[in-house]
Amino acid sequence: MLSEDLSTTCAELERLELISPNGEATAPEYAQLLAIYLCQSDLCNAKFLWKRIPTSLKNSHEELSLIWKVGQCMWKRDYPAAYSALQVTWSDNVRHIMSALQDELRSRAIDLISNAYSSIAVSDLSAMAGINDREAERLSNERGWIIDAETEMVHPVRPPPSSHVTTSSEGQLNKLTDYVSFLEN
Repeated sequence: MLSEDLSTTCAELERLELISPNGEATAPEYAQLLAIYLCQSDLCNAKFLWKRIPTSLKNSHEELSLIWKVGQCMWKRDYPAAYSALQVTWSDNVRHIMSALQDELRSRAIDLISNAYSSIAVSDLSAMAGINDREAERLSNERGWIIDAETEMVHPVRPPPSSHVTTSSEGQLNKLTDYVSFLEN
């Protein structure tokens, strides 16, 4: 439900930016759009948005810089730093989006761990998921992961392969065309 709302809001904010008199949106609109791009893992559009936000707005609205700091951490795949950058009191304008972003980052990290690791230290798990060691142990128990108390290692259980339909060759070709077109422009 939230992703549909974010997509709708994103389209509306993009439209507002295009129809604004000077081609510039307001700082709260830019903040929301930047946060939505990050929540959707659309780092390329987030980066291009950051480049086109007027410097005067970046300098006068600290929240824009704070949101972009999270984006930079995501770009570098420095998730512990991203969680740290998310620990800010956000304005009402972006609070729910940044909260959703934090949940999304945590969910992606946990999925990555369950698919990519046969064992991981509790401290590394907690750093990658942005939680403390006690929460990491609770999360591991909830997911049925094996915790070796002696070595303080967690052994994630790989989820069963998903049975979703793979995209067709035409769909993959269309996606590749979109990427190449994006890179050329």
